[in-house]
Amino acid sequence: MDEFDWTAMSSLRHALVPGTFGATTPEPGVCLSERTGHRLLQIMARRGRWAETAAVANRFYGVEPPARVAANFGKDITLVWSGLDQYLALLRADHWPVDAIRSAFGDAASVSEQTAGRCLVQLSGPHVRAVLAKVSSLDLHPDAFPIGAAAATSIDHTVVNLWRERNADDGSTVFYMLMFTSFAESIWHLILMAAAEYGCGIVIDR
Repeated sequence: MDEFDWTAMSSLRHALVPGTFGATTPEPGVCLSERTGHRLLQIMARRGRWAETAAVANRFYGVEPPARVAANFGKDITLVWSGLDQYLALLRADHWPVDAIRSAFGDAASVSEQTAGRCLVQLSGPHVRAVLAKVSSLDLHPDAFPIGAAAATSIDHTVVNLWRERNADDGSTVFYMLMFTSFAESIWHLILMAAAEYGCGIVIDR
């Protein structure tokens, strides 16, 4: 009988090579890294029970879930709007037990594990908006897309969730992109090509 190895592996394990890519510059114009060590859950309120679901989430997470297209930040958790009366919860894997979350919501909402099905990439740097403008149709000007803004958009013919994170410690702009694992390599290479003219720094965060 064949033996299977069920060890979780990154969807970018063949594509993500640390170092620099593209133009040689004193400092990379864009920095990319895959973010790991988290758990991703989809929370969907049952019909007519969004207010109850939001109240439970607020008590349990200490942060209000977004009722519109946005990302709300709490301690060790980010809640990202993903549709009418539903959102994605990105949280530290060792901090929020799934069974406890399901128990907290009871029959008010459905909770489904999405961690293995999505890949999370962080994009930052002085030219990050210019790079994203090449691959999406969003208006990413700071006035139009401030910290906490989010969108479900199409990149490389597939849907991704994109939101603007809190700025880095040095004040630089940070975006997060959540994509299906089966499209992760394709989107990663597309972003690398778009970032090449600015110089791209690649970091492994595993």
